[in-house]
Amino acid sequence: METMNIQQKLLKVQTELKAPKNQYNGFGKYKYRNQEDILEAVKPLLAKYELNLIITDQVIEVAGLAFINATAKVFTDNTEPTIEVSAQAGIDPDRKGMDIAQSFGSSSSYARKYALNGLFLIDDTKDADATNTHGKDAAVKSGKPVLPKSGKTFADAKKFVAGDASKIAAIKNKYQVTSEVEQLLLK
Repeated sequence: METMNIQQKLLKVQTELKAPKNQYNGFGKYKYRNQEDILEAVKPLLAKYELNLIITDQVIEVAGLAFINATAKVFTDNTEPTIEVSAQAGIDPDRKGMDIAQSFGSSSSYARKYALNGLFLIDDTKDADATNTHGKDAAVKSGKPVLPKSGKTFADAKKFVAGDASKIAAIKNKYQVTSEVEQLLLK
């Protein structure tokens, strides 16, 4: 193998790394990758290019908000610099369904994943975290236009409904109606 410095080795890892989204969230109906998926994919490349990886966590509190600061570091030996990237995730000790240890662990996993994403240039822009519209794209899927909550179309629909909830069904046959707009139509 040709002699490469740490930046060249890291660039090789970044360009060769394939970390597919092998996990599936049935509730949100999207695929994603987790920290373990990234580590599984990167370990052979780290060995190939003789790089070491360490991930550390630090609990930090700022203005009463606790969060995990995770740092992913690659290094070769003591003669070259360390390259590191950090990412943060808040900790909610009152998170429903989790005890305090699970809450810290979940935040640690999340922060570590994003530190690894930054270090290895993994683009997660198409992840559900970035693209989740929380149902706002339902109109596109249904083929119906969204009934706006103001304007002439809304005013016409409100006049048609005139406080009669039974007429909402007719509106929904023509438009995608959010619960907020439905409440406004009935006011």
